[in-house]
Amino acid sequence: MQNKHRQIRLLGEEDIPAIERLLRTSEYIYQRFTLGELPLLLKRYPAVGLWNDSTLYGFLLSQIISPSLAWFSGFGVSWTESREYVSVLAHLLDQLYEQLRAQGVQYFHYSGNDSENDWLRPLLLGRSFIPYRNLYSYDKFDYKVPTTGNQSVTIRNVDLTLDMPALLRIEEACFEDLWRYDPYSFQDIASTHPYFVVAELNGEVVGYQFNALDDDYGYLVRIAVHPSAAGLGIGARLMVEAIYFFERARVSRIMLNTQEDNHHAHRLYEWFGFIRLQQKGFVLRKRL
Repeated sequence: MQNKHRQIRLLGEEDIPAIERLLRTSEYIYQRFTLGELPLLLKRYPAVGLWNDSTLYGFLLSQIISPSLAWFSGFGVSWTESREYVSVLAHLLDQLYEQLRAQGVQYFHYSGNDSENDWLRPLLLGRSFIPYRNLYSYDKFDYKVPTTGNQSVTIRNVDLTLDMPALLRIEEACFEDLWRYDPYSFQDIASTHPYFVVAELNGEVVGYQFNALDDDYGYLVRIAVHPSAAGLGIGARLMVEAIYFFERARVSRIMLNTQEDNHHAHRLYEWFGFIRLQQKGFVLRKRL
């Protein structure tokens, strides 16, 4: 596109219709968000778009998960610019890096589900991203459960006013920085995800779980239990309640990703009938 009016600028909530148009029509799309999450991504985190007058030809979204860490959340190019998607990505990345650095981000991450066939992976490796983590993907096609889990645990909807300190303690104990949510992230999750519950044992929040829906697919995003409550059947109970939720939503497939070396989680998923997919997921990292 050789038009003197071409420009890259920050995107905001007013640009949602233009982004959704590209999501519907583009040949090259990477989407790590649901449409329900899009307004909050644009409100909270840096996003850049390539424009020609009033027409959006490409976009790149991010999500900052802690002061120093951010994720590549979405990318799209208009079908008219499909042949130029490599250069569009390069220009948008350079502009986004400036915005992320200004907010104190030191590391930028990209995640894909299939290391052998991911079309963005070789492009990002060529732009100084490096392999950082390997992931497994699991699918489940029924609602069968092998146990009902710990029935003495109370499962209730999250109340961030009451539960935030406990959620942050669980994050600190269970996850490395790459996967750890901060208060803003939990607020966004609570406002955009249809299912977000906590597990209480003896009046104390010791675990949580949340899910996402996309058409007739269900995404089991996170199950977390504080190590002090390990081995008490709380993870199994949260899994049971998650599957009951997906059954009520009538999804055709329940999907999840987990880190390759998270062997405890692998055993839980396989016990509940999740099937490990042949392709491997991955995380790339770039130091800004």
